[in-house]
Amino acid sequence: MNTILTGDRPTGKLHLGHYVGSLKKRVEMQADPENQLYIMVADMQALTDNAKTPEKVSANILEVALDYLAVGLDPAKTTMFIQSQIPQLSELTMYYLNLVSVARVRRNPTVKAEIEQKKFGEGVPSGFFIYPVSQAADITAFKANLVPVGEDQKPMLEQTQEIVHSFNSTYSEVLVEPKAVLPPKGMGRLAGIDGNGKMSKSLNNGIYLADPADVLQKKVMSMYTDPNHIHVNDPGQVEGNMVFTYLDVFGTEKEKIAELKEHYTRGGLGDVKIKRYLIDVLEAEFAPIRERREAFAKDPGEVMNLLKLGSKKAEQVAAQTLAEVKIAMGINYFA
Repeated sequence: MNTILTGDRPTGKLHLGHYVGSLKKRVEMQADPENQLYIMVADMQALTDNAKTPEKVSANILEVALDYLAVGLDPAKTTMFIQSQIPQLSELTMYYLNLVSVARVRRNPTVKAEIEQKKFGEGVPSGFFIYPVSQAADITAFKANLVPVGEDQKPMLEQTQEIVHSFNSTYSEVLVEPKAVLPPKGMGRLAGIDGNGKMSKSLNNGIYLADPADVLQKKVMSMYTDPNHIHVNDPGQVEGNMVFTYLDVFGTEKEKIAELKEHYTRGGLGDVKIKRYLIDVLEAEFAPIRERREAFAKDPGEVMNLLKLGSKKAEQVAAQTLAEVKIAMGINYFA
């Protein structure tokens, strides 16, 4: 039996990059009876760099939950919960912080890169600085042995593994060491519609699961192709052309896509034609998801209730782990 923990920061609706990089895989994992899946809406982590705009986080918890339900994640099979509603995670974080040096956190390449990207400098919030330790608490609270991560998040999981080793060798064998589940090659990150290497909310270059059909169409029609393909008869470049990048990911008619690439390369195929084909491909996959999302959105109270029930279930599991941790540390004073 595998226990799997994954999640998302609720700083906006989820986009096709999330779908390709994690959501689709979660639905597949959920279908395996050998897997117990925990999915966390990581609001506490989101607050580490949004503490002064908490409404940005709280307003998006429902949106993320709607995206989960729309893609097929089922609360009857998967435990979906809100991070801040599990107080045991904060207590575990405190105990783990005593096992990690400031120098070790500072060396974490993911933290270093994100601090530089966000231009924090010496003004980095303490909570953001130590969030790899908080992630270790999230993972170990549920004794997850598998954690889906992208290549750029591997250092975070390595930090968790170190904390597990340190705790188990210092106290006793309580915590489970997690292993990374990496995405298939080429499927870990979806480029933005502007050709940027990463689709993200901050760059405003994403197509969202919640986007209506007309918005999706407009975004595809604005998609970066080959700037030198000015006339239909001009030879076109396939590499770096976002329309073909997306067709490779979402298209099922591989022979037809290969023919389109060949035609585009030799000239005689216009951007509008391939963009219209991509719109059809995306609509075939995402129209049903959009419809399910709209159906769930009609009863937001019920969606939040599902998160409440999931959070209660998650808290029971985390409480058991915390009790074992305190026994191992010898601080269960009133047991």
